[in-house]
Amino acid sequence: MEKREIYRQLLTQVESLIEGETNRISVLANVTAAVKEALAFFWVGFYLVENDELALGPFQGSVACYHIGYGKGVCGTAWARRQTVVVEDVEAFPGHIACSSLSRSEIVVPLFDGNGEVAGVLDIDSTELATFDEVDKEWLERLCAVVSHNLYRP
Repeated sequence: MEKREIYRQLLTQVESLIEGETNRISVLANVTAAVKEALAFFWVGFYLVENDELALGPFQGSVACYHIGYGKGVCGTAWARRQTVVVEDVEAFPGHIACSSLSRSEIVVPLFDGNGEVAGVLDIDSTELATFDEVDKEWLERLCAVVSHNLYRP
């Protein structure tokens, strides 16, 4: 199946899955499971802004870093820039935080609260180089917008 169609079906599934659910941890846990199941990425998870850092939230995959500072690594950079960061080769990314030596490429998409502030990030890792492209960026941003709207309504 073509990648756009997989994302289209995933987005429909996530919209249905989280509709009306307000428990943040439950929503994020099911979203990570849906993404991992649909796209078989190595690691899929959320980091949430807590006490001026990103704290590990629900995820699917191997063990991960507990805390990431503002502007640190790919996740902290996406938080600081307030935009999606796509990294073709994590070893070439300055300040990359290696939670797993198996991770080779990464995409991080911010979640915004009702006030437009970054509330967390969706972090996805692949064991292959240059896994993520504009299609992934577009559809994962849509997915995060749906999740943000559901959890952080103004």
